[in-house]
Amino acid sequence: MLARIFWQRQKTGGLDLEAVEMAVRSTMHQAGATALTQLPQFDPPGPNQRQLPCPCGQASKYFGLRSKPVLTAVGEAQCLRPYYLCEHCHQGQFPVDVDLDIEDTEFSPGVRRMLAVVGHEAAFNRGREQMKLLAGLTVTTKAVERTAEATGEDIERRQQPERKRALQLELPIPMVGRIPVLYVEMDGTGVPVVRKETVGRAGKQDGQPAHTREAKLGCVFTQTKVDEEGYPVRDEASTSYVGAIESCEEFGRRLYAEAWRRGWARAEKRVILGDGAEWIWNQADLHFLGAIQIVDLYHARQHLWDLSAKLYPNDSSAQRRWMMVKKDKLDEGKIEALVHSLRSGAASHGELAEQIRSEAHYFESNKERMRYPKFRTQGLFVGSGVIEAGCKTVLGRLKQSGMFWTVRGANAIIALRCCQLSGRFEDYWESRRVPA
Repeated sequence: MLARIFWQRQKTGGLDLEAVEMAVRSTMHQAGATALTQLPQFDPPGPNQRQLPCPCGQASKYFGLRSKPVLTAVGEAQCLRPYYLCEHCHQGQFPVDVDLDIEDTEFSPGVRRMLAVVGHEAAFNRGREQMKLLAGLTVTTKAVERTAEATGEDIERRQQPERKRALQLELPIPMVGRIPVLYVEMDGTGVPVVRKETVGRAGKQDGQPAHTREAKLGCVFTQTKVDEEGYPVRDEASTSYVGAIESCEEFGRRLYAEAWRRGWARAEKRVILGDGAEWIWNQADLHFLGAIQIVDLYHARQHLWDLSAKLYPNDSSAQRRWMMVKKDKLDEGKIEALVHSLRSGAASHGELAEQIRSEAHYFESNKERMRYPKFRTQGLFVGSGVIEAGCKTVLGRLKQSGMFWTVRGANAIIALRCCQLSGRFEDYWESRRVPA
């Protein structure tokens, strides 16, 4: 290939630099794969190493050398290694595969790492294209999918014991530095799933089946200062995420373990931020007793905007006038006055009276979580923008056009994305050979 390129240059006087780059890379890969093939070529075991313990309790005996293709970061190589077979249970073993971390796979650890990274970033087919363009490796879309999901499942499996120990108060208190304020936020959003995952679940519209399952996402971050105007500043690179499609109770335990890992026990101030969803505050009361609870101000305002649109349809001026008065009460933390105002106006809007009373109840039940002037005086965030952005960043990967997930597959990718975006993927990859 290189000879043809240089012949073309002599003929035309021009040089296609990109073609040269790709040709050199391909040549180096071929050379690397050839050299790499020489390394995993193992001799037959010695006379004293021809038997291994089998999981069934019997002994596996050496049964010859077997070859296996392995796709590495520089191309395909061949691995020749001893094969052991148990004559009792007929289970085979390749001890070298375990040592090289290629057991039950034809992808090297380096390639699987790449597949996990491209698989969590974008659609699996896009990941296949990236592998070809960026690494010069040809893989299938299904290989990207299976490897990314298997990595996510392994991440989840390794985190389960830590969560269990946290719930049993067996984890040591993290010896992190001073944490002036530690925040926990949580939210949920629908993820499109295959039909079998919604059997027996009602949809948003009466009589219609569900098409999504709620994925819950939580984040933990810290704050050590405010800016010159007194607004809180989130500490850089301090945000970590957890998430899954699971029950509120399971998710609450997951988020509690992450907060504990991040130093919940050592934080001087602890804050729970979320919208008005009942499940959020149930989990806050269950796992985060004593924390300051704040309803997202902008979500609370949206309740008022939605109500104004129903009270004064097609009249934006009337909506703004109504909203101006109600918004001032909300922003000033005068929730009792806001509730009284809403209930007083319910009678004059007969067809909307029940909905107005429902909104009044929403504000009344969350009044202590809406004392925004008090929270601002303490230099605290009053908006849950971090978790809302997190839902778009972490879970948006699952909501692209045409995507439908199994719960297992979605949870695997969520675990992988949370690990990556929390800055823990490199630590995971370094420790993954250690039995969990």
